[in-house]
Amino acid sequence: MQLGDDDPTLGLFRVLRDDGSADPATDPFLPAETLRRMHREMLRIRLLDERMLARQRQGKVGFYGTVTGQEATPVAAALAIELHDWVFPALRESAMMLVRGFPLDRYLAQVYGNALDVLKGRMQPSHMAGRQVRQVSWSSCMASQLPQAVGAAYAMKLRGSREIAIGFVGDGGTSEPDFHVAMNFAAVWRVPVVIVCQNNHWAISVPSNRQTASATFAVKAHGYGMPGLRVDGNDVLAVYVAVREAAERARSGGGPTFLEHVTYRIGAHSSSDDPTRYRAEAEVDAWRQRDPIVRFERYLRRAGLLDESGRARIEAELQDEIAAAIARVEAYGPPPRESLLEDVYATRPWHLEEQARALAASPPPRAMH
Repeated sequence: MQLGDDDPTLGLFRVLRDDGSADPATDPFLPAETLRRMHREMLRIRLLDERMLARQRQGKVGFYGTVTGQEATPVAAALAIELHDWVFPALRESAMMLVRGFPLDRYLAQVYGNALDVLKGRMQPSHMAGRQVRQVSWSSCMASQLPQAVGAAYAMKLRGSREIAIGFVGDGGTSEPDFHVAMNFAAVWRVPVVIVCQNNHWAISVPSNRQTASATFAVKAHGYGMPGLRVDGNDVLAVYVAVREAAERARSGGGPTFLEHVTYRIGAHSSSDDPTRYRAEAEVDAWRQRDPIVRFERYLRRAGLLDESGRARIEAELQDEIAAAIARVEAYGPPPRESLLEDVYATRPWHLEEQARALAASPPPRAMH
């Protein structure tokens, strides 16, 4: 392919215009119930982030990573793939679990690491995972989830199943060796995987123009011999179309696709970060004008699917749902001590049985203040 103006890795695929109108040539014309669900799920993530960041500031949880400004990708991607597909997220896609049916209270319990947590308090906060929705934990070792996604997809190909894998990485993660290993392996073996780069312009404090000299991240697909597409990551309908088509291509034996979702991290990298030390507020304000939720709400209003009273009612319902879930989670204590020795072996060996008996016979530790 000649690189030029019609190269999909150099342009920007969009459905929604800034005023909320849609391009009829790219609009997927989704059913009203799907559009309403997209909006509700995006708004739930936004409100959940606000509430949980406040809990972190109050000392209720130790760490939290928000999705603010990037809600379009986890919601649209979760709806574009099938429930039997496997998800290998980075930091800002964990909420795909919620869209795919994972209970909100158990999702939040992984932030608290308490007895309600299906991971039994063993994982870092904001590293959610759930086998019931086929989503693994992301790793703080950047981009390491991509070779895992490709390896899982290779197994799916060998089995001849209809499953696919979808793996995510940030713009900073493309500088890691694991990104290049995954891209090369995926293309050479034509595995059923979709690799998504969320280019939110900042890898903590390092801007995206310090990660690559190429014109876009999507253009890297050419070097590995796979299709690539640069997508407006603040356009939930564009993300849905792009992921759905890439997933269908993978499922039909067409091999991998690389997508760059151009978006922006409105908030801090995490609750441990102060972005005012490395970026200008004017830049943040400019991207706030491209808020994916506000833009989609313009579209819904034009379609007659949302009005002010409906918007207020949805937000009130979500606030109640989130508050109730937090109250349930915070009623639980830490995981039981005996869970320390669970899930180590399929059949527990004698030395762990011995340790389990000793643990059961010992008094619980005194609470520290």
